[in-house]
Amino acid sequence: MRIYLLGFMGCGKSSLGRRLARKLEYPFLDIDNEVERILGQEIPDIFRTKGETAFREAERQVLHSTATVQKAVIATGGGTPCYSDNMDFMLENGATVYLKMSPISLAHRLEHARRKRPLIENLKGDKLLSFIKSKLSEREEYYLRSGCIIKGESAKPDQIISLVFGCR
Repeated sequence: MRIYLLGFMGCGKSSLGRRLARKLEYPFLDIDNEVERILGQEIPDIFRTKGETAFREAERQVLHSTATVQKAVIATGGGTPCYSDNMDFMLENGATVYLKMSPISLAHRLEHARRKRPLIENLKGDKLLSFIKSKLSEREEYYLRSGCIIKGESAKPDQIISLVFGCR
């Protein structure tokens, strides 16, 4: 069983994914980390030197390579489901879980995040919130196709993991 975690940047896909993988005794794979490893650069540098198109193609290749893994928890990038055939691929090859959060909660998390994110690196306050609302409205049609939708703000990690088991 492959479990794909989807949602906007900052919703907790990676941290929840690690916990879920430990609980299931599955390997954990973070698509963004794999793209960085393969391309030999951090994501902000990939966007700057190679561009978003190159990043998205590498992301797609990493995602499609998960078809060879029998059991895994896979944290996708925030945009992964929205490009190419990625959402269809995930729906056909595993369980999909959308970690749904409000734009305000996402903005709060992203404003205080340590990790650099190229799409928002120069945004703060109202500009960040406006960007999140706009981008989320574009992406949510993909996220909502997930087999399981979990409200991220009110659930603690162990509660989310319990819900994920129920969605399988």
